[in-house]
Amino acid sequence: MSVRLMKKILKEQEPAETQQLINSEDESESPPPSATFRNPFDLLDDEDDDDGGVDQENNADINDGFSIENSNEKQSSTRKTTPEAFVLSDSKFKKKKKKKNKEKSQPGAKDKGNSWNESLEQLSIEDDSSHLEHVAPDTGKYNLTNLNGRGKVVKQCTSSVLQVDPKFLNAENELRRIFGSKVVNSFEKGHQTGSSRQSRGGRRGSQNHRKTILVCPLEHWPKWDGSLSMELVETRDGISDFRYVHTSSYSQAQKAFESAKAVHDFNGIVNILLHHPYHVDSLITLAEYYKFSGEQQMSADCTARCLYALECAWHPMFTPLMGNCQLKFSCEINKPLFSVLFSHMKNMDRRGCHRSALELCKLLLLLDPDDPMGVLFCIDYYSLRAEEYTWLEQFSEQYKSDNSLWLFPNFSYSLAVCRYYVENDEHAKEIKAEDLKASSADLMKQALMLHPSVLKKLVSKVPLKDKAWTSIIKHNFFSSDQTGAPSLDHLINIYVERSYIIWRLPDLQKFLRDAALSVIETLQHDGTYARDWTCVRKEAFSSEKNEYSHLLVSDFSDSVPTLPPDNLQNFMVDPRGEVPNDAQHANHRVQDLTDRNAIAVLLESMLPWMNYGSGHDQPDHDEQGNEG
Repeated sequence: MSVRLMKKILKEQEPAETQQLINSEDESESPPPSATFRNPFDLLDDEDDDDGGVDQENNADINDGFSIENSNEKQSSTRKTTPEAFVLSDSKFKKKKKKKNKEKSQPGAKDKGNSWNESLEQLSIEDDSSHLEHVAPDTGKYNLTNLNGRGKVVKQCTSSVLQVDPKFLNAENELRRIFGSKVVNSFEKGHQTGSSRQSRGGRRGSQNHRKTILVCPLEHWPKWDGSLSMELVETRDGISDFRYVHTSSYSQAQKAFESAKAVHDFNGIVNILLHHPYHVDSLITLAEYYKFSGEQQMSADCTARCLYALECAWHPMFTPLMGNCQLKFSCEINKPLFSVLFSHMKNMDRRGCHRSALELCKLLLLLDPDDPMGVLFCIDYYSLRAEEYTWLEQFSEQYKSDNSLWLFPNFSYSLAVCRYYVENDEHAKEIKAEDLKASSADLMKQALMLHPSVLKKLVSKVPLKDKAWTSIIKHNFFSSDQTGAPSLDHLINIYVERSYIIWRLPDLQKFLRDAALSVIETLQHDGTYARDWTCVRKEAFSSEKNEYSHLLVSDFSDSVPTLPPDNLQNFMVDPRGEVPNDAQHANHRVQDLTDRNAIAVLLESMLPWMNYGSGHDQPDHDEQGNEG
């Protein structure tokens, strides 16, 4: 029954009500013994019970039934149905509604109060904001079915441990939380002052860049040229698969890059960036060169610019943060995004933005669950550094709906460290002991039993110089640093290279030492434990080949690789042995930059967005060259 129809019925009853009031004033103040007026809300209840709704053509039948039913009611009920009873405030409506919620409604009841409340519920007159989210948008009534379904959907969304929070992708936000806004702002002002001198006089000047979520574009970056795009391949089981697409101009630049790469012509790669400043492979190569030359900031800038181009090319339907889109690493054209995200993740780690690095790990797993970059072997490290202990435990239990991550050496040790911090957290001291599945000491003993060769490598890498470690690693159980399984040995090397730094904390060293001594004591009483855990290890890593050989240990290292200047020069010079003329001219400008790597500044000066002067001294150099 609609509210509009109810108003129409009330208007039709106004003449009868007026006549009734006139007669009652003439005869007496008390109502007549046989009142002919009935509450219209009771009428709506009767109509809903009969046929669930009334058309405008049946109004006459409604009035007839109205008078017949009213004659059978008691006289006392008419005192409650005077016209003044309809003038009710919102507070009375709410009181009636609350009373109705407390009382259990009976089907077919003839009580006036129950009928009134049922009518209010059906017409949804009450305006209670606490129930608005449960109202069905199409009917305006309470829909319990939709409510239950919505609860399931929300539960599924919140249960995903790989949901990426966009605000944590911005490194500046995390730096402000660590150091404070004043420190970061003062640093940015000084950095902008220095960079403005380099970008002053550039060809393109400042640009209005597109807003992106992965990186914040700098003012001196070139404007996005739209040379990359993305297309939808297919949608299966609610997951959309995408891939990048090259334009004709980008394809030509890609062919030029392949030709320069085949002959190791680095100058040709730099020349590509003069005409295509957002060519991804060229930017990746330039970032690698800056990294080997020790120019980490310039390398990170090239990586960020490359990531900016890849994000600008995203399809409007490509929403990877929602977890419903994927990019297959097996598709050759998609591989640059994975390598750039991995490099950007390591750059965030070097800046101390571990939470940003953790969110990038989640994003890489969402893009391709097969984990081609080996994110599973560093995500535990970033979660510990970001102090996301609860998340790490949830991830180890819920990822891919199995509980097998603890078999990997990095997770077996990191989960023990995670539980150690949870137990020592002041906010978590109220948690009962029985609520925890296992204590941190038990988890660490389990990790040492499963992967004992990790201990000797940690003692050497950290290093652990306490005298107690000398006697511990001399024990037969911890004396070997090899397991005999190529895959497991490779993963152990990755874990030690990535996470050794967290074991430099004195409290964790004591925690590890006590667990190792406890394992030795246990093995002295019963040696079967060692054989049991050896069987588990061989069953989990039974392959005779290294299944993770595509993951380089150096990719998980904190150390920055460098090359001697002679090798960098050979890397830049054309294979024919000729140094480009533009490089010779650039050498004159490098002489004033004494604090920078000469070859790095040379390459930097070739980029279209960098300019170290107005160029008025260029003719002088040409004249000097001609005179020579």
